[in-house]
Amino acid sequence: MEKIALITDTTADLPDELVKKYNIKVLSFRIIYKDREYKDRIEISSQEVYDGFKKEIPTSSMPALQDMEDVYDELEKEGYTHVIGITLSLGLSGIYNGLTLVSKNHPGIKSYICDSKSISLGEGALVTECGKLIEKGMSFDDIVNELPNIQRRIHLFFVVDTLEYLIKGGRIGKITGAIGELLKLKPIISMDYEGKYYTYAKVRGRKQSLSKLVEIAKEVSDKKRCIAYMMHGDGEEDTLKVKEIVEKLPNITSIQYSGCISPVSGVHSGPGLVGLVLVEEE
Repeated sequence: MEKIALITDTTADLPDELVKKYNIKVLSFRIIYKDREYKDRIEISSQEVYDGFKKEIPTSSMPALQDMEDVYDELEKEGYTHVIGITLSLGLSGIYNGLTLVSKNHPGIKSYICDSKSISLGEGALVTECGKLIEKGMSFDDIVNELPNIQRRIHLFFVVDTLEYLIKGGRIGKITGAIGELLKLKPIISMDYEGKYYTYAKVRGRKQSLSKLVEIAKEVSDKKRCIAYMMHGDGEEDTLKVKEIVEKLPNITSIQYSGCISPVSGVHSGPGLVGLVLVEEE
């Protein structure tokens, strides 16, 4: 009989209750300062990262390979026969390659490592839907075959208050970012099919960008009934304002407010992020 484990990482921004419900193994990214290093979400909080920006903007790295080995060792002891790993986009990190490499060291467990091609609750929604399928008793092969269909139903959008941090982290080009800052652009950012950031819409000013997020939610949900998720990065007030409007849209069947994004995501997006994920219902 199959016993399927689910692995993801801290950038999926999953609430603790879902992690416990589906017994998800969560790998921690690293937050790196000049003289110290922390495990994402375990040894440092998002607010501590934001509060420290004036002194130092840290860098980040993927979870240690040893951490991945430890998770697999634990799963073997617990009698798991199969693993589904869902990682941060390969376009943003090497964790997919790392987990794939480690999985090959454990031939006793049949593994499928999935590049979410997303981040935050775009990744987290995929993990959650996978957890539901495992709970229903669906077979490993059937879940693996279903994952691309789930990915196509997930839409991620976010806006940041400044492009400074995306530029420093190499997430967008310096020239594009500099022009955007000069023109006070607040672009709506999404993920393309390769799992890289792209500008979904160009908007000038914070107020207009938040209105555009609502407009996008309406456009997507007009075509298909959707479950919505919202999260923030040191931008809770604006996020809750958008949530109040989005949850009243007729085709939004439910909305989950997931609080603040992970510290490692905050390092690269900076303060003021408002995020929206829409999952089309079947």
